[in-house]
Amino acid sequence: MLLPHAADDVTDADLDAAYAWPGWPAPQRWLRANMVSTVDGAARGPEGLSGAISSEADKRVFGRLRGLADVVLAGAGTVRAEGYRPAREKPSFAERRRDAGQAPAPVIAVVSGSLHLDLSSELFSTPGSRPVVITRASSDPDLRRRVSEVADVLVAGDDTVDLRTAVDQLNERGLVRIHAEGGPSLLGDLAAADLLDELLLTVSPVLAGGSYADGPEIPRILAGAPLPDAPRPLSLVHVLDDHGTLFFRYTSG
Repeated sequence: MLLPHAADDVTDADLDAAYAWPGWPAPQRWLRANMVSTVDGAARGPEGLSGAISSEADKRVFGRLRGLADVVLAGAGTVRAEGYRPAREKPSFAERRRDAGQAPAPVIAVVSGSLHLDLSSELFSTPGSRPVVITRASSDPDLRRRVSEVADVLVAGDDTVDLRTAVDQLNERGLVRIHAEGGPSLLGDLAAADLLDELLLTVSPVLAGGSYADGPEIPRILAGAPLPDAPRPLSLVHVLDDHGTLFFRYTSG
């Protein structure tokens, strides 16, 4: 740990304290986003996935962050590309989740306006697991019916997904600690809607450049919707370091 104070040998318990949800164990509405980028802001590696710019330390922090969330929120494109599966119950979090009145594992929530989802994938076909799918009222009703057979469908907005309504609906289901994982377009929309309470950014010590060879332009960690009040100030809470990989925690406002 570099800030707010120096400390070596950060344990899992130290990480849990550093990334503690506000008010824990009492439930409090809070939406945090977690992203990894290169030093020059690329959100993906050459193959289009975040894993190529991640590290073992980043994966360790990622696991701790998911471990005490109520719900993991991601866009359909990220879910497809990264091969999302149901979140698993982990013994190391069991007692704290039970004391906080949480389910044994976080729910996976997918934002999809089109509902073009692979319902045969592990996320939707694993017995005993039922994700949430957030869509718009103008989505295909037949697709909505098919998705509702394997997931809980929330309708938020008419022609586009209204993320503020979606977050309210998740909160009404008791899912108040929301851990958003992207992709860049979803995070851009969340920021534009002023829904981001916290941004967690892992900066990997590598350069991507303007584009990868024979590839399209690389998205930054937030893309798409303009931020109405840009540049928006953030408050730095802490900085961690692991062999040059930096972990920043910012809160909004």
